[in-house]
Amino acid sequence: MRISKRQGIKVGADLTPMIDVVFQLILFFLVSTTFAVLPAISVNLPSSETALSTEVTGMTLTVSEKGRMFLNGDEVTFSTLNKRLASYDTEGKKKEEYPVALEADDKVTNGTIVKIFDVLRKNGFVAVNLRTTD
Repeated sequence: MRISKRQGIKVGADLTPMIDVVFQLILFFLVSTTFAVLPAISVNLPSSETALSTEVTGMTLTVSEKGRMFLNGDEVTFSTLNKRLASYDTEGKKKEEYPVALEADDKVTNGTIVKIFDVLRKNGFVAVNLRTTD
């Protein structure tokens, strides 16, 4: 009788479960990553060909098409804007140097923007940047 040799056992790792786990981890991190939260105030900024991009720091004043105003996301009127600007904390900077970004919808009237500039200047804020799109 002839005895045959047993063939060696083939040992190998099944990579399918590992690939599934790695894929699930990638999906988890993609979904759970925090993204930049855009403000909920929707305005159509006017376009400009010569505008320079600046970093938004300091205070943001937004004016919607219907005339609603928001100071750093909180709705204000002209009277409350004056009070809020008078007591605004400029983080140790002079009010004259503290940056203010004005985001006005392209349908906001010139008169409204002039009134906003008057309120800002009365409270000592003169470094105003008008936000536009490219």
